[in-house]
Amino acid sequence: MLPETLTLRAVPNVYQFKDFEGSSHRILIDLVGRHATRGGVLIDLGAAGGELGAALRSQFSRTYGFEYDVEQIGSLHGRFDHVVIADLERVNGLPKNADVIVLADVVEHLRKPSDVLHLARESLAPGGLLFISVPNIANITVRIGLLFGVFRYRDRGILDSTHLRFYTKRTIRDEVEQAGFEVVALRGSSVPIRLIMGRLLPEPVLRLGERLLAGTTRLWKALLAYQIILVARPRPSA
Repeated sequence: MLPETLTLRAVPNVYQFKDFEGSSHRILIDLVGRHATRGGVLIDLGAAGGELGAALRSQFSRTYGFEYDVEQIGSLHGRFDHVVIADLERVNGLPKNADVIVLADVVEHLRKPSDVLHLARESLAPGGLLFISVPNIANITVRIGLLFGVFRYRDRGILDSTHLRFYTKRTIRDEVEQAGFEVVALRGSSVPIRLIMGRLLPEPVLRLGERLLAGTTRLWKALLAYQIILVARPRPSA
């Protein structure tokens, strides 16, 4: 049951599911497949329209989708076994013994990310894993902008005007480790040229560009990654 003091309101959902080579969602799906045991419980915190949860659903016996935007409830009910509409920063606890918890494009929107990370840690079963993606403020496009004195908020992307926190590869790792986790894998998504130039370039050129960007991003994550994606497990001594 949701807290009695919880106020729900519709918010615009500007995020879209990104399923192409080098995208954060495709990387998350790959990482869950590589690191998580099949079966068990999945909790998607900040599920948006539920596309990521739907892509992962067959790997789990029970799934939960938490989302702030009440207008998403219709699509979420078809993609999760259980749906909770709630403000994550006003939730007192999560379902226990989760095998996988996903925070995709969520942490940067939180006033106190450490509180939600601690909730996630308390929810995870022994051997459970946390999967996180955040924008990389140290991406080369932002660095070049700063070189010319430009730091302009936008409707979406790394400088989304709703972002309250900004992370680099090092600082998101620090945030997660300070919450009692140890990082077991770290990847970087490439700049989503399909979303930027998809209408201008033919499909073969887009695919070649995505392949090249994905390869170079793997080599220089701190500079080229559009988003940082990591897998973490609770530290035994924490």
